[in-house]
Amino acid sequence: MKFIVKFKWVIAAFILALTVILMLTAPNLTKLASEKGQSQLPDDAVSSRASQILKNAGEDSNTISMVIKLDNALDKDSEKQIQKIIDKTEKIKGVKDVTTPLTDDQDIRNQLMSKDKKTVLVPVTVSGSDEKVEKIANQIYDSVPKDVTAYVTGASLINQDFAHSSEEGLKKTEFITIFLILGLLLLVFRSVVTPFIPILIVGITYLISQSLLGILVKNVDFPISTFTQTFLVAILFGIGTDYCILLLNRFREELANGHDKVEATITAYRTAGRTLFISGIAVFIGFAAIGFAKFAIFQSAVGVAVGVGVLLVILFTLLPLFMVTLGEKLFWPSKKVASHSDNKLWGFLGRKAVARPFVFLVITAIITVPFIVTYDSKVSFDSTAEISSDYKSIKGLNAISDALGEGKAFPVNVIIKGDKELTKADVIPYLGNISKAIEKVDHVDSVMTITQPTGEKIDDLYVNSQLGSVSDGIKDAVKGIGDVQKGLSGIEKGLNQIADQTGSASKEPGGSLAPAADGLAQVNQQLQLVSTQLSTTGNVQQAVPQLAALSKQLTTIQTGLQQANENLSAQQGQVGTLSDSINQLAEGVDSANDGLTKISDGLTKATGMLDNMSDSSTVRDTGIYLPTEVMKDKGFKQSIDNYSFADGKGVKLSVVLDQNPYSEEAISTVKNIEKAVASEVVDTPFEYTEIVYGGVSSSNADLKDLSTTDLSRTMVIMMIGLFIVLTILFRSMIMPVYMIASLLLTYYTAMGISELLFVDIMGNDGISWAVPFFSFVILVALGIDYSIFLLDRFNEEVKSGVAEGMVTSMSKMGSVIITAAIILAGTFGAMMPSGVLTLVHVATVVIIGLLLYGLVILPLLMPAIVVTLGEGNWWPFLRKKEKYKVEE
Repeated sequence: MKFIVKFKWVIAAFILALTVILMLTAPNLTKLASEKGQSQLPDDAVSSRASQILKNAGEDSNTISMVIKLDNALDKDSEKQIQKIIDKTEKIKGVKDVTTPLTDDQDIRNQLMSKDKKTVLVPVTVSGSDEKVEKIANQIYDSVPKDVTAYVTGASLINQDFAHSSEEGLKKTEFITIFLILGLLLLVFRSVVTPFIPILIVGITYLISQSLLGILVKNVDFPISTFTQTFLVAILFGIGTDYCILLLNRFREELANGHDKVEATITAYRTAGRTLFISGIAVFIGFAAIGFAKFAIFQSAVGVAVGVGVLLVILFTLLPLFMVTLGEKLFWPSKKVASHSDNKLWGFLGRKAVARPFVFLVITAIITVPFIVTYDSKVSFDSTAEISSDYKSIKGLNAISDALGEGKAFPVNVIIKGDKELTKADVIPYLGNISKAIEKVDHVDSVMTITQPTGEKIDDLYVNSQLGSVSDGIKDAVKGIGDVQKGLSGIEKGLNQIADQTGSASKEPGGSLAPAADGLAQVNQQLQLVSTQLSTTGNVQQAVPQLAALSKQLTTIQTGLQQANENLSAQQGQVGTLSDSINQLAEGVDSANDGLTKISDGLTKATGMLDNMSDSSTVRDTGIYLPTEVMKDKGFKQSIDNYSFADGKGVKLSVVLDQNPYSEEAISTVKNIEKAVASEVVDTPFEYTEIVYGGVSSSNADLKDLSTTDLSRTMVIMMIGLFIVLTILFRSMIMPVYMIASLLLTYYTAMGISELLFVDIMGNDGISWAVPFFSFVILVALGIDYSIFLLDRFNEEVKSGVAEGMVTSMSKMGSVIITAAIILAGTFGAMMPSGVLTLVHVATVVIIGLLLYGLVILPLLMPAIVVTLGEGNWWPFLRKKEKYKVEE
């Protein structure tokens, strides 16, 4: 410290120069937070894998929704107006496709319009980052006439609006924090000089920290989120002011003891500076431990560790300059500059606690336990609740929810990727079974895929419908056979009449008409048998060869008639007329034969389809049969194109829920869908494919799993890290245990109280999902400071005995800790007007926790534990035992 005091001006000049250079050269952290600070799940998360699969297949398009609200039901004029908007939208750079609701397909109309036809949804497929999507949305707004109410919404736009809301909240937080700290310090020190010193110290720290973070984010992909700067402001100004108060109070105390300003500065840093260093290291470790989290938004709080490191450097280099330069003038015009009064309340509580530790343990339990046992860990993943409903993306989402259903805007995407083609006729039918299994899951409204592109199954693909068509074909065949029979009966009658008229002519070899008539009669009888058989048994396979044999007989009869006609053509008189009649009858037989051939061909086709059905495993497994003509159908091919990718090696299912896709209930539904699909694909062509899930609800399901595991992992790492550091610094393995345990008690109590406020009283669905993690890290990392303040002073005063040392340290540090807790709580209170729900929740938990720790846990619980353990406080290390007495 003597070196720093000696070269204070050189050091100050270097720090100021460094600050200016970094400010001029470092990237803009706010802009980087907007570009890179969105919620990013790790690559091994299910929803991330879904996005990656589609991206690799060139299917990484983003769908946003244009919602048009009409005053009256859709008519021709409004259709023309909407079509103009669609035409302009299609021309915007970055727009890949626009799904028009103005189609003749009634199913599509029903999907994209409300029942009253006053709300019209226009899905727009776009490409690019969230920022580019926002620019496209702004261009769409420019294409909408002023007299038309339209909104554009989508996950990307909601993310962007959240980023804008966070930026606005940061500006409010910075402004409020500075003025709040100035006001509190004016009250604490009653000086117009002192308050500006912490502001200046922390201000320089913040400028250097955010510049360094900008460089790290830009060059080494350091984690960042929209929360990073807000937490950096609140924590740096909070603990920075606390540390300044600790040093300045000790400096004032040393001045009161008669030391000059240089000696008072050196003594303050030798005592309070040691405490500050221990506290700073503990806070640094707490935030550095976040680096072990897997989720980027959690990792982004590591930036606070960078700020804390910079803060420690500035406190040990720049603050001494003001102490040794200003001395007592630092506290001008306070009349009590050279005096330092003990905290009477903490002194009183300390004496009572060491006298009756069990009573104070019970009092602490009464205050905390009820909130802990009633805490249900209710969390909310609804990012739309994070920001004001005044944003257009939220208005659009609400319009879709009100008119078409909550799940319409953000369906769950089931992505199936295999090594072989999945769009073949013997594979596609199994999608029908998967769709059925998903539809059985509670809260699933509809499923869209190749076999049901509009959410309704295509009946013609199912065997029941196809067999119905075969049955109708058999009925038509029976009717056709009946018609042939009638025709042949007429021909038979005509032949008999001609045979009677021709007499001897009909008896010429090869020219007999009577045998032909007899042959037709036999054919008719056999046709009757075939007809009866088809009607009663439906045995198409047996009927086809019978009809073929009858067709041959008719051909023979026709040949006989032609020969008879040739024989009669040489005769005179009426024979010419008879020859014409025979020729007509022969043509009738030929026509009947053609009809019979068509019937036979139709039945042959049906026979082939039935044979294929009987050989098809998909029919037995799924009830779906895809004949060649269906696979070649233009409409069905379009359905395949819409719901497949990677040259047919991947297929998609789009699942619409009947609930808010952001709700925790939707997360449960996604889990149930996963189970249903996993069970259904067993022993199917999809069994060994990769099946992943995308969409908002799936991402939130990953968020829930990840946030839970990250919280548990970070808790363990932080507690182990703090335990090791505190064990070394305090030369005790017991003190770190109850210091950390007291913070856990504070954390769960604060969470219980916050849940009571936001969920039970205010009716929120739950605490924002990121709150438990951030609140734990902040409360433990910052709260450990206060126990270090107290117990480090206790180690200094314990030479007079454990009880006396505890009471003395409480009297000396009470004002510092209470003031520090209030100031730190105040800096987090500055986050309240931010308008971001997560920040409001975090601020509430931290404020409750800090005040609870500073006003209840430390003054009531800590002395009771310390005096109960006695010399055991330093186990397994040794301390010289001294007698102590209890004052009441």
